[in-house]
Amino acid sequence: MTMLAKDAKIYVAGHRGLVGSAIMANLQRRGFTNVIGRTHAELDLLDAEAVERFFEEEKPDAVVLAAAHVGGIMANSTYRADFILENLGIQQNVIGASLRHGVKRLLFLGSTCIYPREAPQPIKEEALLTSPLEYTNEPYAIAKIAGMKMCEAINLQHGTDYVAVMPTNLYGPNDNFHLDNSHVLPAMIRKMHLARMLREGREDDLRADLRKRPVAGIDADSSSMDEIKAELGRRGISSDTLSLWGSGRPLREFLWSEDMADASVHVLLNVSFQELADECRAKGRPVRNCHINVGTGLETTIADLAEEIRKTVGFEGTVEWDSTKPDGTMRKLCDVTRLHKLGWRHTVELPDGIRRLYEWYLEN
Repeated sequence: MTMLAKDAKIYVAGHRGLVGSAIMANLQRRGFTNVIGRTHAELDLLDAEAVERFFEEEKPDAVVLAAAHVGGIMANSTYRADFILENLGIQQNVIGASLRHGVKRLLFLGSTCIYPREAPQPIKEEALLTSPLEYTNEPYAIAKIAGMKMCEAINLQHGTDYVAVMPTNLYGPNDNFHLDNSHVLPAMIRKMHLARMLREGREDDLRADLRKRPVAGIDADSSSMDEIKAELGRRGISSDTLSLWGSGRPLREFLWSEDMADASVHVLLNVSFQELADECRAKGRPVRNCHINVGTGLETTIADLAEEIRKTVGFEGTVEWDSTKPDGTMRKLCDVTRLHKLGWRHTVELPDGIRRLYEWYLEN
């Protein structure tokens, strides 16, 4: 395994995102002094020539690939082509340039949506590619599987040390609170908050929120309250009720993003591909599925999640479920045995994380 000195140049792709920002901060807290990132304006990861120039000029010692085109079930269902094209493009450019420019150590961040819809629970790493994927996020999942397999194949052919981690559902500081494209937990927090503002008649606070995080169809300054209520109503948000997608029955696992960052850095600094490959060989298996699930090993129903958020935010209206909308995979709990054996466990429990994220939302 390639050991990283404190002055090693570590490039975090996606350093402004939910996980990338937390990984960069975690590395800096651990004393790494040469951690670099580039904004999208500075480096478009879909531009192969620009990525190649960046690697030629910067010559990073290690790479963390946390950049991705991500979104919730609505975005995944609507923009299917974007999810596969953009993620494949980012991965091809960054992982390919890493190989060509001698990067020996790379950490690839995937997602547990890579697993089959009907995978046995909790899901072991070996479940990959054993049966069909969940349809709603199939393009994204296929892209992430390709990135993971790219790392695996490059390691086997070229002797590099590219390790892949598969995080469960993440939430935390710098999350995306877009009403249409965000993941379930931050989306619920914002919807509950807006519903509370409507219920309590807090027009100034409502407009301030909409000004900070714009919503299509609403001008925070010039739209009338009737127009604002109508647009929010189309998204299931009113002063009395909040309508959420699905039945509320699916089970989900959630991991605080700063915990995910700590797990990622732990793997980057302490776990080699060779170690994971030897685990396969010891069981008499081909070297495959050497990725690492990252999660809590705990789960909650979406309905119970909504109730916990409702209490935290203080929305006193009712929550209704729109069963005409898709649920997605009914259950996808990570088996985190491999992660625990490698010496890492989560620290932030869900109720505390929800409270901390809502406080962050209000402050930002």
